[in-house]
Amino acid sequence: MTTTMPSGATLPGVTHHLADVNDTRLHYVCAGATGSPILLVHGWPETWWAFRKLIPLLARSHRVLALDLRGFGDSGNAADAAYGEAVAAEDLHQLVEHIGAGPVHLVCQDISGGTGFRFAATHPEDVLSFTGIETTLAGYGLEALADVNNSGSWHVGFLGAPGVPAMLLPGHEREFLADWAFPLMNGTEGALTASDVDEFVRTYARPNAWLGTEGLYRSLFTDGGATRALAESRPLAVPVLTVERAGHPFTENTFRQVTAGEITAVHLEGVGHLVAQEAPEALAATILQFTARVDEGRD
Repeated sequence: MTTTMPSGATLPGVTHHLADVNDTRLHYVCAGATGSPILLVHGWPETWWAFRKLIPLLARSHRVLALDLRGFGDSGNAADAAYGEAVAAEDLHQLVEHIGAGPVHLVCQDISGGTGFRFAATHPEDVLSFTGIETTLAGYGLEALADVNNSGSWHVGFLGAPGVPAMLLPGHEREFLADWAFPLMNGTEGALTASDVDEFVRTYARPNAWLGTEGLYRSLFTDGGATRALAESRPLAVPVLTVERAGHPFTENTFRQVTAGEITAVHLEGVGHLVAQEAPEALAATILQFTARVDEGRD
């Protein structure tokens, strides 16, 4: 574990680290000194900074880790590296092993749900619980988000098209994120400040900055039934929490199909898709209540 100075934004009480695992370099942050560990995994268009408001709330009673997935933020994004759910899931396993943090309460949001599910299903010894926020899986509803004829969005297919985001988006990162993506996804005025947008744009404007995005979205179109096969052979056995906005039960519906054990479903009123950024207090309270129950059951 190498401690490093932050390349961009940071928080009081947070330390920044680099870990060389699985043929890439991962940037992650740590906060909190006691309690069971919580690993936060961001979605799109995000980095670890999506959890800037959540981390201090969780770190009062837990050790908290938040990483930049490969190809995102300040993690490695080599042009010749592999990208996608499978390799990112192995990154999580090797990171937890590398820093000796496990087992962890795993929290994934948005497009990282598939990565987190693969990690939890293939390395259950690393995971105490699984929390999915506004997410679904290939084979269980994620495809519908790409169906533009039935309320899906064009960006799902666009971002998963090999080489296309890298060809068209450099030089237009701020327009794409600040003028389109964040206004579409954010349902809470003031949840993202101008400096927050600057931080996200900083990392999405790096060379090769779209490779991580392309890999995760492309996994939807190349899955070929692998996620369903994994869920049928190794459903999640740990306690599962699903969190989403009211009236959008796709996260709950998905994880009820891939979970063999206990599942808790929470719907939050008055928020959009960016739950950790829009409603950190409500999300923290929900996660802390859930993890406390899981930890109590282990004692």
